[in-house]
Amino acid sequence: MGSAETLKGRVQHTLRRLAQNREAARKSRLRKMAYVQQLESSRLKLISPAGLGIFISSTGDQAQSMNGNGAMAFDVEYARWLEEHNRQTNELRTAINSHAGDIELRTIVDNFVTQFNDIFRLKAIAAKADSCQILSGMWKTPAERCFMWIGGFRPSELFKLLLSQLEPLVEQQMDIYSFQQSCQQAEEALSQGMDALQQSVSETLANGSPSSSGSPGNVANNMGQITMAMGKLGTLEGFLLQADNLRQRTLEVMLQILTTRQSARALLAISDYFSRLRELGSLWPSRPRE
Repeated sequence: MGSAETLKGRVQHTLRRLAQNREAARKSRLRKMAYVQQLESSRLKLISPAGLGIFISSTGDQAQSMNGNGAMAFDVEYARWLEEHNRQTNELRTAINSHAGDIELRTIVDNFVTQFNDIFRLKAIAAKADSCQILSGMWKTPAERCFMWIGGFRPSELFKLLLSQLEPLVEQQMDIYSFQQSCQQAEEALSQGMDALQQSVSETLANGSPSSSGSPGNVANNMGQITMAMGKLGTLEGFLLQADNLRQRTLEVMLQILTTRQSARALLAISDYFSRLRELGSLWPSRPRE
């Protein structure tokens, strides 16, 4: 009799736990839907004429770019993204500390990754307005920009965080090291491409024939060089997209290798690292000086 009652109690406890997990997953999906709707609204703002800094005259026959508006819109959307990112980081931390079940944790991890990837979509839209602004990371603090690589974090840094924060990953070690090597090779190829682009633009600007300052020939020559350089600089957007794609791909593969609980801890470690980096950037200007 006692054994049957014990079994019944365990079953009821399991059913309650499953119901709690389903309710948590439902609430998480609702939050995700609300955030996706907000993101879509932000995306429409960014690609609108006003968001991209384009003025259309009342006659409809004139369009003019106004520098900075697209980047300013991105700054606003980044601040909103960061606020939501911090909220989801706290949710992930709470789930880990409370030893949430794998089903609930998987839902939180998936939502976290979706929200994390949203910044890449926002960057891609903003890069069309001003790729130089996104490449230089002007939405970040000067200290944060010191650690940037082609408009964001260096993907291979994720592996260092992973290996330092998680327990020995014996079963996944070969997969991790293999992909880490591929990631570093892709980084090197993109870095070499950026170096070649910078050299090409510099050579284009430097190779003009000298002429008297202010003469018609000099003005025409300068404009020709600048036009060519701008054409080459236009490929920056492609480098930004490739670098962000590598960042996304690295995170995706890393999470495929790890278990749900390992993924949760890895994402929390990554988020905490970038949070400390932002804090460093905000405190750096007010550091003690002798």
